[in-house]
This record gives sequence, C-alpha cells and structure tokens, in this order.
Amino acid sequence: MQKKLTITVDEDVYAGLHKVIGPRKISRFVQEIVRPHVVRPNYEAAYAEMAKDKKRENEALEWAENTFKDIDHEKR
Repeated sequence: MQKKLTITVDEDVYAGLHKVIGPRKISRFVQEIVRPHVVRPNYEAAYAEMAKDKKRENEALEWAENTFKDIDHEKR
C-alpha cells in the first residue's frame, strides 16, 4: 500500500528534479534512493527459508568442503 508524503525542498532542487527526473517520476526516484536506508530485509527469515532447501544445502556444503581442501594445499 502506498502512502502520500509531503516534503519541502529548495527551489533549485525542485526545478532540477523536474528537469532531470521528470515531473511524473519523482516519487519513484525518491523511493529508490531512500528505500535501502530505511527498509531492512529480514535476513533471519530468508536464511531459514533457504535452509529448508536440502539439495541447495548439500551443494553448498560440498562446495565449502572442496574449497577448504584447495586452501589446505596452498603455500603460506
């Protein structure tokens, strides 16, 4: 669901947004800039969901074990 937000910006910023971004695209532009700073993904739930995929987990374990074997043979 979308919510309407009123913000105040300097005249130059307003004119620049209209000129560079376009008058009907400013909301999307602002949202895309702001979103990563205020909306945090729920990593715990995402990792729990991924862990349910046993095939993927087995492939990841196999990859990790092979990687560690490769590291064991490297010179220090």
